[in-house]
Amino acid sequence: MTKLLNYLWRGWMIIIAGILLIIFFVPVYILSFRKEHYKYAYFFVRLWCKGIFYGMGFRYELIKLTDKKIEKDQQYVIIANHTSIMDIMLPVILFPKHPICFVGKKELVKIPIFGTIYKRICVMVDRSSARSRAEVYKRCAERMAEGDSIVIFPEGGVPDDTSVLLDPFKDGAFILSREHQSPIAVFTFVGLKEMFPFNNGQGYPGKIKIYMNDIIEPTKNMQELKEVSYNLIKFTLKNN
Repeated sequence: MTKLLNYLWRGWMIIIAGILLIIFFVPVYILSFRKEHYKYAYFFVRLWCKGIFYGMGFRYELIKLTDKKIEKDQQYVIIANHTSIMDIMLPVILFPKHPICFVGKKELVKIPIFGTIYKRICVMVDRSSARSRAEVYKRCAERMAEGDSIVIFPEGGVPDDTSVLLDPFKDGAFILSREHQSPIAVFTFVGLKEMFPFNNGQGYPGKIKIYMNDIIEPTKNMQELKEVSYNLIKFTLKNN
């Protein structure tokens, strides 16, 4: 019975996402033609994310572990652990004044309607292509020059083994921070691994915790940036 309810609940997400996508498709599509208009398209993207997140019965508590503040006119490389599709909604909700660009899988372009918008407002990467991975840095730099912040989940995906607390980080986010002197905003998402996992027969609505761990200034030592960020997130996960 529990699995049946979960499948119905997941079905409700598809309905919400579909209805909101149809409502917002035209304004996002039109506004995403010109780069200078993306900040207006982002308003509708944010409404879509909030509609899905809250429409599924989720809410969040933001816990700041640092006194540092997000600056309005600063572009960031935003990183977090990745355990759920809902992780994608959270950076957009948390950054209302910073148009966000995700680095995402090229395969998602194939999704009807959504794919059309996705390829306009995201930097796509074909992880099987070394050339595609190399070009990501150039495209991200262009988006940051236009005023966007970049979201990268540095684990590179969701671990297949659900017992893994945090997969090793890949270099991309930290190379981007170092090369373009952009601060790294480090967040830890706690709760979604249990509340909305990729197993469609599991999950439940409720409150999740979002920890703002730190804003790390870029340094020339990419490995140091990666290790500090990894340890911040892993420590938070271990203690929750």
